[in-house]
Amino acid sequence: MTSLIMIVVSSALVSNVVLNQFLGICSFLGVSKQIKTSASLGAAVIFVITIASAVASLLYDYVLAPLDLDYLKTIVFILVIAALVQLVEMFLKKTSRAIYEALGIYLPLITTNCAVLGVALTNVQNGYNLLESVLSGFGTAIGYTIAIVLLAGIRGRLDEEAIPAPFRGAPIVLLCAALMSIAFMGFSGL
Repeated sequence: MTSLIMIVVSSALVSNVVLNQFLGICSFLGVSKQIKTSASLGAAVIFVITIASAVASLLYDYVLAPLDLDYLKTIVFILVIAALVQLVEMFLKKTSRAIYEALGIYLPLITTNCAVLGVALTNVQNGYNLLESVLSGFGTAIGYTIAIVLLAGIRGRLDEEAIPAPFRGAPIVLLCAALMSIAFMGFSGL
């Protein structure tokens, strides 16, 4: 039980997919302008990564590995992720048009978000079973959501501050992301 908890904590904080592994930066920087939008994308990422981790683990363990088709894992995982993102996109379009429009191009970009594929491949590389893969995926997605919501909160405060002209816009956001990354390095001792 302790090892399972450590997988979640490690995935979320110690090796945060955005702030430590630097995967998923495009949506991290692009959507983090408002907390509500960031939280919505985080929820979509939680769903996609968790389910993709489970499906990828099952496909790898029961289809690819037994048939010695290990070389197909990347393309198979991409297809699984693309299908899940389409489900999320259709669901949001029907249930919450405002969130669907606020996420814009970043919702379909979850398909190409290297964080989602990275988790599936890392789970296989680490030899995780189904439960460990799901918990690793869930922890990674929680870490992504924490990071993007924190950055959105910081960016909301930056609008109220007098920032020197050369640092306005992308430079100050990148500096904030770098400082968040340094702060998250403090979790490496866990």
